Amino acid sequence: MRSVSKSVRLLQELIALPSVNPAFLPIGDLRAGEHRVADYLASIAATAGLGVDFQDVFPGRRNVMARLTPSGPIRHRLLLAPHLDTVGQPALDELLKPKRAQGRVIGRGACDTKGCVAAMLTALLALAKAGPRPQSTEIVFLGLVDEENGQGGSHHFAKHGFKADLAIVGEPTRLEVVTAHKGDVWLQLALHGRSAHGATPHLGRNAALMASRAVVVLETEYAEALRQRTHPLLGHPTVNVGSIHGGTQPNIVPNHCVISIDRRTLPGETETQVRREILKLLRRHGLNGTFDTLRTSPCPALETDPEIPWVQGLLRSAGKRRTHGVHYFCDAAPLAAGGIPSVVFGPGDIAQAHTTNEWISVTSLERGASILEQFLRGLP
Repeated sequence: MRSVSKSVRLLQELIALPSVNPAFLPIGDLRAGEHRVADYLASIAATAGLGVDFQDVFPGRRNVMARLTPSGPIRHRLLLAPHLDTVGQPALDELLKPKRAQGRVIGRGACDTKGCVAAMLTALLALAKAGPRPQSTEIVFLGLVDEENGQGGSHHFAKHGFKADLAIVGEPTRLEVVTAHKGDVWLQLALHGRSAHGATPHLGRNAALMASRAVVVLETEYAEALRQRTHPLLGHPTVNVGSIHGGTQPNIVPNHCVISIDRRTLPGETETQVRREILKLLRRHGLNGTFDTLRTSPCPALETDPEIPWVQGLLRSAGKRRTHGVHYFCDAAPLAAGGIPSVVFGPGDIAQAHTTNEWISVTSLERGASILEQFLRGLP
């Protein structure tokens, strides 16, 4: 029987430690929070001789940092930055029992992103155990909290002026180097009408009808207009109306109806621009509404220059010729907004994330650790 590699063993240990984002569980649920994983990683790193620090983000929730110092003065810095939190359902309790079958590791977070955590830390520990170390590059493993909800960990880290030549943000990219991802604007649009008795609806103005018309406009005319904008790595922006709520009972004309909108943005598009163009379009159709944002922090798109030498070095280690773009949002954009050039890279396939049978290929996991180790050993 094939022996279990260090990256596979570490991943199984991490899966068994619940780290569900508290936003997805009832208050007081013992499976919530990243602290168990953060403390475990800190213990492993300290045992290997790495310097360990924590950064308080929320009460009881801390980013963890493990530093490998170079053999000489620090002139460069590289971040390995996966997130520690997972989603909860579906099938949470079953997925907290890691399994191996058919060349896969199965469990909550196996793909998103404890596989990246295991690959990145395994590569760093290999370098710490058997040098030589880089001469002038400090390597920092940065385990981030709260990516699955509000990216609080990366926003907090970026605000504190930490500088690095590159951040490799851990997400399941199928070992492709990603230099662009879409941004995400979540908006709540309220349509306002006038109440009336259901027996005399002509005396009212039906906000539900107004909202339904807005949905049609957004999902047809607006969506078609967005398809005319393109990005070489990201394609076109998109819009999705995810919910609609309004009215109280059948015999009352509703005076208020709310829809929620998910608008995926390209580099250069802003929330202000999105609000303005949607309102302008709705007004052309005789519809007026008011907006509220559903995000506590901005989620801009990412676009990193693929010609940066550090990015080119990662491409060579991965055996790739070009970079890619992805449609989802992650911690790379907040770090980039803080002045740290960022790419996204990791084993696994995003198609397995958040599923009832989440898994990662053992081959992908081990290959990811090998690529990262090769890249780290080539740093200046």
